[in-house]
Amino acid sequence: MSRISARIAAIAESATLAVDAKAKALKAAGRPVIGFGAGEPDFPTPDYIVEAAAAATKVVANHRYTPSPGLPELRQAIVDKTTRDSHYDITVDQVLVTNGGKQAVYQAFATIIDPGDEVILPSPFWTTYPEAIKLAGGKSVEVFADESQNYLVTVEQLEAARTPKTKALLFCSPSNPTGSVYTPAQVKAIGEWALKNNIWIISDEIYEHLLYDGATAPSLPVVVPGLADTCIIINGVAKTYAMTGWRVGWMIGPKDVIKAATNLQSHLTSNVSNVSQRAAIAALTGNLDAVHKMGEAFNRRRTLIVGLLNEIPGFTCPTPQGAFYVYPSVKGVLGKTIRGKVANTSAELATIILDEVEVAAVPGEAFGPSGYLRFSYATSDEDIVEGIGRIKKLLSE
Repeated sequence: MSRISARIAAIAESATLAVDAKAKALKAAGRPVIGFGAGEPDFPTPDYIVEAAAAATKVVANHRYTPSPGLPELRQAIVDKTTRDSHYDITVDQVLVTNGGKQAVYQAFATIIDPGDEVILPSPFWTTYPEAIKLAGGKSVEVFADESQNYLVTVEQLEAARTPKTKALLFCSPSNPTGSVYTPAQVKAIGEWALKNNIWIISDEIYEHLLYDGATAPSLPVVVPGLADTCIIINGVAKTYAMTGWRVGWMIGPKDVIKAATNLQSHLTSNVSNVSQRAAIAALTGNLDAVHKMGEAFNRRRTLIVGLLNEIPGFTCPTPQGAFYVYPSVKGVLGKTIRGKVANTSAELATIILDEVEVAAVPGEAFGPSGYLRFSYATSDEDIVEGIGRIKKLLSE
């Protein structure tokens, strides 16, 4: 008998975390590695949030178990924040607080997907989505949109992928890994298609505040109100407030789905850390000044890195309108000799770049088809200039 269950053995390691871990290990060994792999802001969590957490540690009630769906005050703060930011009116019993957005993703699929159900997964996609679908017993049906479409799938592509087994669509805008943002008209068209065909939507809104060039990212149930009963929204404090390590996310959905997901969480993890929840309350009830300041820095870096990448022979980098990632096509480099080595895939190219000039990027294979690299520009301007400069020099030799 196998020592590891087939279900768990089939899961792939998170490619983004693996690249980040390798870069950090090389740095710890004294190597001058520049890492573009991690999907987290490089800013500290704002002081007012940290201070709220410090105060919370002294309150004995925060040393105890609390309700599995989340502190009542935090769930209410999420309700109020959703009204403020998304203009979507919900109630407290439609909210479940989770250990980060990643747990919310897992629980969303686990709650609505049965073995054999199909989930349409627009590609490029965040590396965790297909694994969560697989764990729920579902089957990912990938729909790929390349750089000529700005990595945005069309209703026609979704319809071509639909079968009688289609249960849900994963929707993420702004996107990880591409930074692409669907227009309000595209959001409406996709929402109406899903409603017409009785397809659930799991909508990941974690990057909602990271938008540029006047782009907007309306919430699906606001644009198509009929979706309220078949839409689960994923969100959290990680990206907006530079709180990736605090592990606070949430699910918003129909009451029966949230109740079922809460039952699952009651056995899985119980409540989220109370200190982290108190910090999240401070984040959501405070103003967005710190968020806007970080956004200004990301916007500057976005312009910088897109310009530098497009100077590299064989690279084609669209300008993203959201998140803090760029996703250049590197197909013009594949098959060429680089210091005696030939990269036939973007995974091989990423390895050559790391080995030869000590710059870490995540290959497209982690997110869908080969031929692309993801760079996070949640790092300093200096590292962007130095890191992309190293790649340019390597590929110009």
